[in-house]
Amino acid sequence: MVDATGFLKYDRQMPPRRPVDLRLLDWKEVYLNRDTGEDAVFPVTALREQAARCMDCGIPFCHHGCPLGNLIPEWNDLARRDDWQEAIERLHATNNFPEFTGKLCPAPCEAACVLNLENSPVTIKQIEWEIIDQAFVNGWVTPQPPAVLTGKRIAVVGSGPAGLAAAQQLTRAGHEVTVLERDDRIGGLLRYGIPEFKMEKRHLDRRLDQMRAEGTRFVAGVDVGGDGPDDVTVEQLRSDFDAVVLAIGTPVARDLPLPGRDLPGVHFAMEYLPDGNRQALGEIEHPAIDAHGKHVVIIGGGDTGADCLGTAHRQGAASVAQLDYKPAPPGTRPQDNPWPTYEMVLRVSPAHEEGGERLFAVNTEGFVAGDDGRLAGVQVSDVRLVNGRKETVEGTTRVLPADLVLLALGYTGPQTAGLVEQLGCAVTEKGAVARDQDYMSTAPGVFVAGDMGRGQSLIVWAIAEGRAAAAAVDTWLTGATMLPRPVTPTAVPLR
Repeated sequence: MVDATGFLKYDRQMPPRRPVDLRLLDWKEVYLNRDTGEDAVFPVTALREQAARCMDCGIPFCHHGCPLGNLIPEWNDLARRDDWQEAIERLHATNNFPEFTGKLCPAPCEAACVLNLENSPVTIKQIEWEIIDQAFVNGWVTPQPPAVLTGKRIAVVGSGPAGLAAAQQLTRAGHEVTVLERDDRIGGLLRYGIPEFKMEKRHLDRRLDQMRAEGTRFVAGVDVGGDGPDDVTVEQLRSDFDAVVLAIGTPVARDLPLPGRDLPGVHFAMEYLPDGNRQALGEIEHPAIDAHGKHVVIIGGGDTGADCLGTAHRQGAASVAQLDYKPAPPGTRPQDNPWPTYEMVLRVSPAHEEGGERLFAVNTEGFVAGDDGRLAGVQVSDVRLVNGRKETVEGTTRVLPADLVLLALGYTGPQTAGLVEQLGCAVTEKGAVARDQDYMSTAPGVFVAGDMGRGQSLIVWAIAEGRAAAAAVDTWLTGATMLPRPVTPTAVPLR
């Protein structure tokens, strides 16, 4: 099936990123895009060599790492043989949106690759990008409307990756699906949380065009459970639809209640990033929260913090520092983090390449006001772990200059006030919306998919849950389903 010696002949190779000094001048993706006609610095022949590195494993552990169950060895070999059309068929068999996961997923599949025993896994994400890019360039991504309609109407509340995956699957099963979104445009975090330099929104828009052509209806600017003139009440939701899929994510951000938290200039990351995307797309000229000329401190060392970092660079920040209270991860996989688990090592994102300072093992103690009453700095101290407990290092307290602080500390859970409460859905002790093994909440006919049931997680989990919830809804409405069900929920209802 595969070139069993490819991993011996070819080294792991990634496509070069655009030069930092050039990409800071715009909001385009940091990698060149073959599907836009740009000069492809990494030719297809090199991609085929990378695909040939996929071994004929007795057990493909990449499946262990992928919640979607992607048929990775199969489409790797198809790419190696230059059969890109069949490759996209195999990729789409398990993943509705490979253009999203190929750009945004942290690739637990690569961490689980057998070649990662030698720290040189197959470039699975890179091959996935190429397959979907080839598919769009060659016109192989076409609408797949259902042959037969069931007459059942389904509302999907939330248009992030879980909601979109559920909507596309249910539409293709023959149901009449309406996606309701509170924001002014469809896409959820894909639209307003992911910066343009990580995924240009044209990728999202062309997939939405496909879904519209298949029959999915999108309604933006609607707060389900709200009391505005254009909002949809719970009574309307129940009367107009035979089933409801809730996929509203976990928008409640984790706060940092320290002295000075209420000073002007301290904001959540998701108060900052949406306007950055609007600015990138030319929809606004001056964002409400602008890093231009400011000393920016980002609290939180994860991906959202890196998104803030890259956005601040492009807005022309005077300086940027990203803080993490944890020690710096090691450069190689530690012994207590064995393969094939996801390796907890130091990762350098494109945003980190572009500048700024990363400070590890730093504890934030408060926000300092200047003479004008606005934010002027962040008081911090170095910390160390002693027997698993955080301990301040004496004599390290200092104030970092800051005109803008962005809190990128993750999310605590879904917003339960309003829609969730009005529907009568129970909530678990951890704050997730409760559901049974068929994704049904404690409210009959109301299903839960994605982060709001699972907790904050990866985009691949969101898509997998959206697909699985769609299969559960289809079964509940019709008594059977042909839709795949890749995963079982982790949260169960309260009793």
